[in-house]
Amino acid sequence: MKKVLTKVINPLRILINDSRFTGMMLIACTVISMSLANSDSLAHPYKQLWNYNFLHASSFPLPSSFLSWINNFLMAFFFLVAGMEIKRELVNGELSSFKKAVLPFGAALGGMTVPALIFIAFNLNTGHLHGWGIPTATDIAFSIGIASLLGKRIPVGLKILLMALAIIDDLGAIIVIALFYGGHINFIFLGIAALLYISLFACNYFKVKSGPLQILLSLSLWYAIFNSGVEASITGVLVAFATPVDMLPKIEKAIHGYVNFLIIPLFALANTAILLPDNIISSLGTTIGLGIIFGLVIGKPVGIFLFSRILVACKLASLPQHVEWKQFLGMGTLAGIGFTMSIFTTMLAFKSAAFQDISKVAILSSVVLSVVVSLAYFMIISISMKSVPVEEMSIATEEKLELELQ
Repeated sequence: MKKVLTKVINPLRILINDSRFTGMMLIACTVISMSLANSDSLAHPYKQLWNYNFLHASSFPLPSSFLSWINNFLMAFFFLVAGMEIKRELVNGELSSFKKAVLPFGAALGGMTVPALIFIAFNLNTGHLHGWGIPTATDIAFSIGIASLLGKRIPVGLKILLMALAIIDDLGAIIVIALFYGGHINFIFLGIAALLYISLFACNYFKVKSGPLQILLSLSLWYAIFNSGVEASITGVLVAFATPVDMLPKIEKAIHGYVNFLIIPLFALANTAILLPDNIISSLGTTIGLGIIFGLVIGKPVGIFLFSRILVACKLASLPQHVEWKQFLGMGTLAGIGFTMSIFTTMLAFKSAAFQDISKVAILSSVVLSVVVSLAYFMIISISMKSVPVEEMSIATEEKLELELQ
């Protein structure tokens, strides 16, 4: 019986840990959500489901709708996983030294700066400048998943660099959200949050191993941040950074499946209930649509490539072994696949449902374009190149690749 269960469970575990499956599931959820949102009979009840206010005003302000709970509370667990990945790489992995970190940090900076400038250029004389953060994000699950599909056409060193870049990109997006997309700041709650965070750090520093206490402090921290006006989901990153490194694998193992198979699908279903306009081409041709599409599809690879070229030319960084510049440019096109963080930023940047829908359609169009361009580009350049050997990598990164690239 045990052998039978093992034969069933092991393939399921591999499937759960496979980023390609996560990416495919995101696509499926998006297609389902958009189909329901554009159904004559189901569109209204479907949108009402996510926006239904089941909690009314009380002495203890909390998110009121399912959509708000998903974006403010459940997404904190997504950011917890992202934060743990960032911390692990900073301590033991590909970001643990200046020499290792300078290229992915520089590439990520270029991949955020150029798309933001492109969006600003398209929207300079409009009231939509607040959306500049939308095209700056890279979706880890999608980009790593597509990289996996390309197999040996992408050197291992390039996959590691893409993963490091995407992690730093997430960190940059988190900082942007925290600084530029919060509401009115309540300094009393912000002060309470600071005290709770210090308490959480103290518990971990003095090795107070009380799970219930740490959970209580983490939930209290989320509540204080939610009421402070700062984006509440950022709590996940703060908790991750306060957690000892040796505890990260255990926590990540416990919540990884829930994040990938419950929270992210719910996020996709709730946030892609997009009513497609009658003239979709005209919508994509708006300054918002063009800024997002050009920012992600063109700005990402151009920014990553240019900033990295400058760093290498100044001898501050070097390319990974067995990686050529034409392959590096292809990595930039993969980084142009933005989904989760881009849509999340959209919901914070624009209050208008019409602007949100235009932005989401532009993001989805950018995903399709970036995937097609990436697949075509690597297939073309691989014709003239031989397979590359597998180079050495850090322990932390090797563990992560085992998780992402089964």
